[in-house]
Amino acid sequence: MPASEAAATLDTSVASVNSALQRARAALADVPTEAAGAVDTELLERYVDAFQRYDMNALVRLLHDDAVMSMPPYQLWVQGSKNVIAFMLEPGPRACAGSVLVPCGSVNGAPAWGQYKPDTNGGFYAWALHVHDVTDGKFARLTFFLDTERVFPEFGLALRLLRAPRRQGRTRSRSAGRCCSARPG
Repeated sequence: MPASEAAATLDTSVASVNSALQRARAALADVPTEAAGAVDTELLERYVDAFQRYDMNALVRLLHDDAVMSMPPYQLWVQGSKNVIAFMLEPGPRACAGSVLVPCGSVNGAPAWGQYKPDTNGGFYAWALHVHDVTDGKFARLTFFLDTERVFPEFGLALRLLRAPRRQGRTRSRSAGRCCSARPG
């Protein structure tokens, strides 16, 4: 958005908008890149393993006690690790057992995976884009974007897999919009 349009929207001057942008850029420049982009690959691998096995005992140990789960576009909001696990054991969410996760980079610095649920006719179909925030070595927020027809293509993810992808080595963080190398094999 041009500064003139932002100024008109905010009912302020172009100079004021440019000054605010300048201050914001300076503040972001002070954020250490290593801290902002640090990824605990072991934690991510444990999450993928626990989710794919649908092992809720292992999964709960990876969550903060006050973890939050949401599923846009729905207004679902579950707070507390025990409540998240209880929700995931309900009949509807339990259908995620047997799903596979395909790493697809990051969204706003958070690791992301495409989730594919088993199809009763064979193969797997796109179900959710997992984007989870990690704080102090545990997951603080689990976000499952369910609008797969819109978001999967943005990450180079297929809407259907004929078979589960071969397990890749370690989970890698890539830039947003680029899918990691896990593909149907």
